[in-house]
Amino acid sequence: MDDGNDKPSLFGELLLQHRRAAGLSQQSLARLSGISVRALRELERGRARAAQRRSAEVLAEALGLAADARAEFLEVAREGRRRGVKDPVPSAAALPLLPPDLVGRECELLRLRELVHATPSVAIVGQPGVGKTVMATFTAQQMRDEFPDGCFAIDLRGVDEQPLAVHVVFERLLRALGVPQSDIPANEVEQAGAYRAVLSSRRVLVLLDNAADEAQIRPFLVSAPGCRTLITCRRMLMGLEGVRWLQLGPLEDPDAVALLRSIVGDRVREAPGEAAELAALCGNLPLALRIAGNRLASRPSWSLCYLIGQLRDERTRLTSLSAGDLQVRSALEVSYRRLSPRGRTVFRRLAAVPGSDFGVELVRVAAEMTERDALTCLDELLDASMVLVSPVQGRFRFHDLIRIFARERWEAEDAAAERDRVTQVVLRHLLRVASAAGTQFFASGPRSDIFASVEEALVWLNHEASNWFAAVRAAARRGWHREALGLAKSMHWYSDDHWFVVPWEEVFRIGVDAARALGDKSSEAQQLNFVGWALRFESAALGFHEQALRVAVEVGDALEQVWALAYIGAIHVRDGDADRAREILRRSVELSAPFDFWDVHGVVRYRYGRMLLRLGDTEEAFAVLQAVLADVEAHGTAGLSLRRQSLVAMVNIGVGLCLHELGKCGAAVTMFAQARKIHAENGARLMESGAAIWEGRCRLDAGDTAGAAVVLEEALAACEEFPMTELYAQAKAELARLPGKRVPLGGVLPERS
Repeated sequence: MDDGNDKPSLFGELLLQHRRAAGLSQQSLARLSGISVRALRELERGRARAAQRRSAEVLAEALGLAADARAEFLEVAREGRRRGVKDPVPSAAALPLLPPDLVGRECELLRLRELVHATPSVAIVGQPGVGKTVMATFTAQQMRDEFPDGCFAIDLRGVDEQPLAVHVVFERLLRALGVPQSDIPANEVEQAGAYRAVLSSRRVLVLLDNAADEAQIRPFLVSAPGCRTLITCRRMLMGLEGVRWLQLGPLEDPDAVALLRSIVGDRVREAPGEAAELAALCGNLPLALRIAGNRLASRPSWSLCYLIGQLRDERTRLTSLSAGDLQVRSALEVSYRRLSPRGRTVFRRLAAVPGSDFGVELVRVAAEMTERDALTCLDELLDASMVLVSPVQGRFRFHDLIRIFARERWEAEDAAAERDRVTQVVLRHLLRVASAAGTQFFASGPRSDIFASVEEALVWLNHEASNWFAAVRAAARRGWHREALGLAKSMHWYSDDHWFVVPWEEVFRIGVDAARALGDKSSEAQQLNFVGWALRFESAALGFHEQALRVAVEVGDALEQVWALAYIGAIHVRDGDADRAREILRRSVELSAPFDFWDVHGVVRYRYGRMLLRLGDTEEAFAVLQAVLADVEAHGTAGLSLRRQSLVAMVNIGVGLCLHELGKCGAAVTMFAQARKIHAENGARLMESGAAIWEGRCRLDAGDTAGAAVVLEEALAACEEFPMTELYAQAKAELARLPGKRVPLGGVLPERS
């Protein structure tokens, strides 16, 4: 808004005259020069005395000024700068020097500029070494023309033992703003008044770098309309009012590699794979990347692989990430020392968490404190950027380098016996709760008092997958055979619908080893069958099922014989050995007769029907699967567990597949729609997607293109959430059959009982 008090400067008048003579609007000149419309407006109105040297040169070029006119224009700009309000003292508060190789951060820089335009005070917060100061300085440099009375910076030394006192900061800023030393008040209150008075008539940007706390920043937050305050800090200074925040994280993968390339050059350009690994080992942290880049640049004989070899060992990684006075460890130590004693203890103990992230529950267990105290300490670690927020709500994580630092501090400050005790507490908690969660998926058997429902257990297992998987690995290393086997056995039905969560082959191999160590033959046969299921798309699967069959026959375990035969028969179907497959599958069906319909007999008959369908015996498969569906209805479907509801859905899919092969696509749609509904109610998104793809395919074959489009678009969206490219390809293939689209090919749904 124009306040009516602007007095054009000589430079402003000259700029206006040349712009009009050139027939340019402010918008046109802004496009030609790269200088914002806002800055041009301020110059022409006299709110800014003159443009900076580089900006004046750009304007002269954009205006197309001839030699004499250009010389006059640049001289008037120079004189205007020299005769500014008061000669500043740039050395008192000069902007920091920028590194020569700035890359990436385009989105964050754009967002920061937007925030600076919109609000008087903006704070950049992030972990040590993430590049807060560089980003703030770069933004200040970019926006110099919008602050013609100066851009100033003070390092508040907030991470030092003695942060800069407020009165010292005021003194430096007032001197930089041209206030004579003799006119600067002695006490902070009067200094604050003088500071506000000077800024009231100027357009200034002040960078307060490395803030310690709210008390150090609050006196400098001013509301002068032409002024902005930019803050960098490691802590979320939540007590400040009227401040907008920008959270800064590590670089994206391409930008991290680009930063290495800008420092090192050809060695990075010629080895993209090694460069990506090196960036990952640096956690994409700018400080670590610069150190790694500087080490390579100063050692021409080093290959990327050589440095990668040093960094792969977590025990020496932080030591290797040092170059001169640049050290990742030192940057982290500064933040660590500023934590409270209890905060430091919790930080160290979180090194016992074995997975990639954690919730409040694991903080409480590792720290051995109440949930309320755990939340308090977690807040402190978050404020200090020593723990980061995970993308999943209520979850938190370490940056990779901070995790290593936490373990270093734990090993340095806590006795080995204490570390082992805390580690055992965390591991046993994870094994116990994971096993309890897994048993919730069994249709019958003991129920845990830890989880109120299957849905609650599902959420826990999915969120804590990296932790309980790491725990069962640790149990195997420690010789905790009973606990390891218990967890592997408990995952039977959970793994069936959630095969993408962890490497199940490894979980069940651990189960096999544990069963053998305990001399439990029946469990050994079961776990061998589970390994075979996990390897179902590989040739090695057959060997594990044949081992399982031999062990099961040896100990007279009929149930594991049933499953081994069912799996072996399915593999022979896949390999095209039809006669042997039928014989083995019939034996499996016969052996299963005495067992429960829902958990064994019905499942084996369903699998038999599906295998007959794959062998091309559609009529016989249809008869078998219809009989299973009739038995399902006879047993009743009300109040079934999720596991048994899943069987109902699979039988519907099997019948639907037969109907599709028989050309009865309309009837098949009904079967697939029913299966899709069951999987949706169970929260089995991938199984729901598979049923939806088949429903869409049948709708297309029946001529219902509108209905097919809706179902297939939903399936495609669901497939994008998971790394199951086969299903995604199938959905795209069916969508491509719609008018105006083309096809790729899909695969088959994995299944297991």
